[in-house]
Amino acid sequence: MRSLKVLILEDNPFQLMALHQMLNANGVFNVLTAENVETARQSLESTGQVDIAICDLYLEKGDGLELIRELAERRLAQVLILLSNAEPDVLEGVANMARQLGLNVLACLPKPASAKLIGQVLTDCQARLRPGPPVMSWERVRQLLSLSDREPLPPSAGVSQASIARCGRVWYQPIVNQAGVLQGVEALARWQLFEPQLLLPDDFLPVLEFAGMEEAFTWHVLEQALGLAGEVMDETGQVLPVAVNIPGRMLERSHFPQVLQGLLQLHGVPAQSLTLELVETSRLKTDSAHVTGLLRLRMMGCQLSIGDFGVGGTSLQRLLELPFTELKIPPAFACGMASDDRKAAVVAGAMSMAARLDVAVVVTGVESAADYHAVGELGAAWLQGCFIARPMDAEALKQWIAFQARPARVPAYK
Repeated sequence: MRSLKVLILEDNPFQLMALHQMLNANGVFNVLTAENVETARQSLESTGQVDIAICDLYLEKGDGLELIRELAERRLAQVLILLSNAEPDVLEGVANMARQLGLNVLACLPKPASAKLIGQVLTDCQARLRPGPPVMSWERVRQLLSLSDREPLPPSAGVSQASIARCGRVWYQPIVNQAGVLQGVEALARWQLFEPQLLLPDDFLPVLEFAGMEEAFTWHVLEQALGLAGEVMDETGQVLPVAVNIPGRMLERSHFPQVLQGLLQLHGVPAQSLTLELVETSRLKTDSAHVTGLLRLRMMGCQLSIGDFGVGGTSLQRLLELPFTELKIPPAFACGMASDDRKAAVVAGAMSMAARLDVAVVVTGVESAADYHAVGELGAAWLQGCFIARPMDAEALKQWIAFQARPARVPAYK
């Protein structure tokens, strides 16, 4: 086990000492202890980020919620362990809040903890720890674009386009109805530095944004996705609806609708079959620039999707204010809903609301047959997730579509 750095927030001196000794017994000696939030804050100010924060919720002075929010907002801990006698629904609520803020919640443990249980949690923690967020620098840009030290930075438009064409990849994940019939695909961005290594968006999009290449890469994804839709239409005569993520700031570009219209015409794809999915919708402005951009896209016929519905606290407001036609229920709510009544209630409520607003619903993160059928019992929705099909490249998708052209079968419930 690699050396871990742990913070304990616990105001009971006996339990604090016992927990400290349990960590030592498991080979963890870099331990910060605090009896209140202010002491914890001071320790973090002087020593920096910790690997694990173990937090009680109930303190004699205040509670642990304030520290948990700070840990998330300032990225001061990678993993959170809740250690408390709080009621299960309170613990689950705090755990969900922490996850929404970006913390990796490893466990919710009752007090007092046992040395054996702490040892198991520490072992599990090793698999969860990840490198901290990369520091943005031009050296990171060089690495991502495979540029030599002699090439100037920031990269020229030509170098940027060449790098995107060389390394940018688009994978696709099918979206089906409740009968298992294909309704469309979502285009998923990837970056290929070396065979067969594929970087996920969290690993490369921040670097592209730092280098001013995010919009160029988005156009690359749009062109690849619409090109595939055009090929499928030529080969099968059927329209393949595609969904593509776009950053909200592109809506501020007055030329965006016109360029997009030209791309749709180039590939012979009807605008109605393109869904533009916006994430971080809480950051969307309701001023004239964003609203005008969205309205122009809707006037063209494009569909607009809230890609982070229920995350960030303002998606419902945006759904009412802006001309969205679809909401996506994220995996945080859908995955495991068959065995979690609270998740099922959230999904059911979102689906009912969407039906009343005449807005389409896509439930993402369907990872099991149980969840697949649980959604079906709640009402009409489209489904997306690894139980249906994993993300795949364009050629694999064409083969998948050909196979699906046979009589559709609803996945069996086991």
